[in-house]
Amino acid sequence: MNLVPHGEPPVYFTFPGLSALGVPHATTTRHCPGVAPWSESAAPLRAEAAAALAPAGLDLARLTWARQVHGADLARAAPKGGFAGIADVLLSTERGVALAIFTADCLAIALCDPDVRALALAHVGWRGTVRGATQAAVEAVRGAGARVERLRVAIAPSIGPCCYEVDEPVIAQLSSAYPSLWERWVRSVRTGHWMLDLWTANEELLRRAGVASERIENPRLCTACHPRVLFSYRRGNRGRLATLAALP
Repeated sequence: MNLVPHGEPPVYFTFPGLSALGVPHATTTRHCPGVAPWSESAAPLRAEAAAALAPAGLDLARLTWARQVHGADLARAAPKGGFAGIADVLLSTERGVALAIFTADCLAIALCDPDVRALALAHVGWRGTVRGATQAAVEAVRGAGARVERLRVAIAPSIGPCCYEVDEPVIAQLSSAYPSLWERWVRSVRTGHWMLDLWTANEELLRRAGVASERIENPRLCTACHPRVLFSYRRGNRGRLATLAALP
């Protein structure tokens, strides 16, 4: 597992690749206090969360968050942060403005060019995969001046192909969106049911968008397999994990 735990039990994890770039960031565990439901327009991280995450170097007074709807729309962070509206992709070109994505099985994907002030976070489940949220995040940082071949990408803990069973309505949309790719991302388990590998799917979409494989950091830590550390909606947890990052 290429994640660095902070605390015992861990309150949050960091990615070595992002840390090497000097990017303040964290992806929380169920042991991080003060994380509110992700859909609230009020500040989603309370004072106790700010205290727990203080060692990560994030200025939560300038936090940017959005109401996530499993789409691919983009919102750009304001210099002072704040609620960004309805979006599943957040972009910052401002130093110190923390972006936040909230998940409980879906992927949170961070993308950063180390040489350009361009950072994006994306919330990507199966619907976001179908609707192109990952590609939208790549295009967002490209539009901000990033060179895709230089991007460093990190994928936070999320549900793995070991635990993510989907049915025909999901497959119908996935196969329509990616007719030549989708079969590589699934494994049939019984009639009308498949195990879906969102990790492989989105890693492939990142590569097809121009991101180098060796610059994609994915610990492949399944939320459903680790209920003592992580929340999983599929396992009946109603808590949320937060993935945060800011430009240094």
